[in-house]
Amino acid sequence: MSLYRDEGVVLRTQKLGEADRIITILTRRTGKVRGVAKGVRRTMSRFGARLEPFSHVDLQLHSGRSLDVITQVETLHPYGEAIVADYARYTAGTAMLETADRLTVGEKEPALRQFLLLVGGLRTLAQDGHEARLVLDAFFLRSLAVAGYAPALSECARCGAEAVRAFAIVAGGVVCGACRPAGAAVPAAETIALMIALLRGDWATADASEPRHRAECSGLVAAYLQWHLEHGIRSLRHVEREWPGQPARGEARIV
Repeated sequence: MSLYRDEGVVLRTQKLGEADRIITILTRRTGKVRGVAKGVRRTMSRFGARLEPFSHVDLQLHSGRSLDVITQVETLHPYGEAIVADYARYTAGTAMLETADRLTVGEKEPALRQFLLLVGGLRTLAQDGHEARLVLDAFFLRSLAVAGYAPALSECARCGAEAVRAFAIVAGGVVCGACRPAGAAVPAAETIALMIALLRGDWATADASEPRHRAECSGLVAAYLQWHLEHGIRSLRHVEREWPGQPARGEARIV
């Protein structure tokens, strides 16, 4: 077996046998890796607590046939400590981990931009400088852009016209009156401006947005994200319950 070292973010864990765990990690150089952490469920484990979701770690692994074996772990940033202390941040962070996992389909296929995006998103979430909902929606939009699915927000997704009137998921973003398909959502102009701000990292504009526009933005972004995935993001159900009063994820005003 060959030995290699990388840094990564723990996406999820699952039990294996009586004392082991399978750890899924998105790494900087290797991409998504599944590794076995032997004995981490024992109380005397040397590094069990370092391999929890949200942790940014430096690790050493041995390559295996189906699963690699994790032999060393050092914590770089314990983002989970701050994130799990607040339910809104925890549910948003869980949705971020699941999305990163779903958008990096192949194992050991380099995904540097998605890795950097996830680290930056978790860091922002842990610092609690912006509302968790805004951080999550910014992460969704930028993840879609990295995957090649960025929605058109400044001009019609179909003809390029600047006079946009609606948002059509099937069309790929905002559309003009002539290209608008039946059932397209008609969000407020401020909602589209918020989506643009989140995609560009304009936090001054995003932080100044009104709650109703944030709620409408969240519904549109979640619906657009899940349209491009084969299955929905399960953790979004918990995010919805944490933010009552907004449209259910995936719903928007339809005319």
